[in-house]
Amino acid sequence: MSFTIAIVGRPNVGKSTLFNRLVGKRVALVDDQPGVTRDRREGLARLGDLDFTVVDTAGLEEAPGESLAGRMRAQTEAAMADADGILFMVDARAGLTPADRAFAAAVRKAGKPVVLVANKSEGRAASAGVYEAFGLGLGEPVGISAEHGEGLSDLYDALREALPEATEAAAAVTRAAVAAERAAKAAARDGFTIAEPEAEPAEAPRPVRIAVVGRPNAGKSTLINRLLGADRLLTGPEAGITRDSIAVDLDWNGRRFEIHDTAGMRRKSKIDDRLEKMSVADGLDAIRFAEVVVLLMDATAPFEEQDLRIADLVEREGRALVLALSKWDLAESEAGALARLREQAAFRLPQVAGLPVVAVSGLTGAGLDRLMQAVLDIHAVWNRRVPTHALNRWLDTVLDAHPPPAVAGRRLKLNYITQPKARPPSFVLFCSRADAVPDSYRRYLINGLRDAFDLPGTPIRLTLREKANPYATRATRK
Repeated sequence: MSFTIAIVGRPNVGKSTLFNRLVGKRVALVDDQPGVTRDRREGLARLGDLDFTVVDTAGLEEAPGESLAGRMRAQTEAAMADADGILFMVDARAGLTPADRAFAAAVRKAGKPVVLVANKSEGRAASAGVYEAFGLGLGEPVGISAEHGEGLSDLYDALREALPEATEAAAAVTRAAVAAERAAKAAARDGFTIAEPEAEPAEAPRPVRIAVVGRPNAGKSTLINRLLGADRLLTGPEAGITRDSIAVDLDWNGRRFEIHDTAGMRRKSKIDDRLEKMSVADGLDAIRFAEVVVLLMDATAPFEEQDLRIADLVEREGRALVLALSKWDLAESEAGALARLREQAAFRLPQVAGLPVVAVSGLTGAGLDRLMQAVLDIHAVWNRRVPTHALNRWLDTVLDAHPPPAVAGRRLKLNYITQPKARPPSFVLFCSRADAVPDSYRRYLINGLRDAFDLPGTPIRLTLREKANPYATRATRK
């Protein structure tokens, strides 16, 4: 049985650093400037024999509810409401501030078990701040250094004391798993076999990993909130609200998805801020680990140069691509408008010819069923494998219809083709003089594969490989 812990506190006290320390990897953006984190980020944490869910939150600030800071605070309050316990963090080096005292009162009102954490407590300079934290009335502060990993054993003890039942259940599960693993290793070492447990029902398919990308203020977070049916992600009229790549789980008509919301991507030449560079890098990582990428374009200003650059990046990374036209409720509702945009997509993105183009609106929820079905369809195409015999029959037909050109007076021979892998569909064509095959003929073959085997919208990899010469190693007879 797992439990959930929310890390809260004012800006720049080290919440994201502790989050990264607990999950064991750098997933949350960390910077010296305050207010880096805006959305809630969840991760699987390990502390000793405790496995639990930890939630990184935005810094608490006093602000009007309709402002960006006010909406960030509402997200933090929602995280506290959903959590089983709270880590309230203060900066031991800076000492207590009026904001710490005000937010400590808000944490007490949440009615959840609280562990007071005094971060940055390494060295003598922080001792006074640690003792000062007693004045918050939240119990004995736990002095730690999230950056250097100091004091985590004390944090473990504090968690066990604050949530005795939940932590004991989590520790028991971990101990049982470790004991079973040790028993299996001991049995294998001594030559014994352990009876296999009864077969369990087949697991559900793994969730489809989706990254939603696009220019700033294209409506990515609004669209995902509409899919979830809740205000899970921070939204607003301001451009560039999202900074971290936030993963959320979605169950849509019985199928599981893992959707990554990403920061808006501007042209590289326009990015000067270090934090924006980190946000874009986080979004690029989301693309690399996704299976399907939904490129969200503003329907009122489609096919900007940056949209095409992002689409080309997705193709080069080998990910399945779905083009979604957001804010369709604001676009002109002329007859045939969507058909014309699909024609533009085919003209401007020939490298992913036939990609699905769906009109959606995060505000009204229009087109969401079509979007998710397009994701499933393109995911199936991305995973498609073609039998070798069908490929070689196709190759014979292609060669009869349009044989490769002669280069330097010598004919090119294409012997046979096979598909070694999918995700994306990748083919190897064995031939003579692979480096002499013109690019135009390669494109002809790729387009032929796309049409013949119904592979629309997915990148196709075609590798030309020279067939081994069986006489190459024989010594020349005199």
